[in-house]
Amino acid sequence: MGPMTDELDMSGRTVLVTGGARGIGRGITERFLAAGAAVAICGRSEPDELPTADGRTAVFIAADVRDPDAVDALMTAIVDQLGRLDVLINNAGGSPSADSATVSPKFSKAIIELNLLAPLVCAQRANAVMQQQPDGGSIINIASVSGLRPSPGTAAYGAAKAGVLNLTQTLAVDYAPKVRVNAISAGLIRTDQSHLHYGDDAGIEAVGATVPLGRMGTPADIASACLFLTSPLAAYVSGANLVVHGGGEAPAYLDAADA
Repeated sequence: MGPMTDELDMSGRTVLVTGGARGIGRGITERFLAAGAAVAICGRSEPDELPTADGRTAVFIAADVRDPDAVDALMTAIVDQLGRLDVLINNAGGSPSADSATVSPKFSKAIIELNLLAPLVCAQRANAVMQQQPDGGSIINIASVSGLRPSPGTAAYGAAKAGVLNLTQTLAVDYAPKVRVNAISAGLIRTDQSHLHYGDDAGIEAVGATVPLGRMGTPADIASACLFLTSPLAAYVSGANLVVHGGGEAPAYLDAADA
């Protein structure tokens, strides 16, 4: 046997994380930088502080992923500056709360553009680059448990994330065998935006206590799953949905029965 190789070593690889400056995206960016990758991030405006790890700093390229022309320019800039594109993490997304009984069609359309159409366009443009590379590439769509269960308060978002899961399966067929496409359905993840949905620290702790593993997830938990799915360890994994939710949510009837 030869020397042990680190199959999670991303040296020489180029990664694009959409929305990679904050929240889950920032955690993913930092993990890939630490693993040796060159990482590009995009967003509408440059962050005050670029993600950095192990002496490497992310490259920021301004782009609104909802604009196909901006996505084209983004992919061109990455290849020009970094030479290649091995991994796309479709992370940009999200939604403020909105009452589904009264929400405007304009709002719903904007949410679906960001959370479903943008990942499709980004995947399409990244695939065009990856198909020209001898060893192809890997695409990960960051989905959500909101696409697997009811999504009260964020109906369009949940529907878009459900769509992303079907999109993942389809693109895994269409882009094979050179490009693998997978999804990660994130559970309740604690970020700097958590207070908007779960209230103060006590509220966040209380929500975490409902998760079987006893806490909300962290961006690092999602980043670890991304690193696995883009590594040689996942060489035969495509069209999959890796659910990272700490065991999920215990059925409400259990509490009712105990009461």
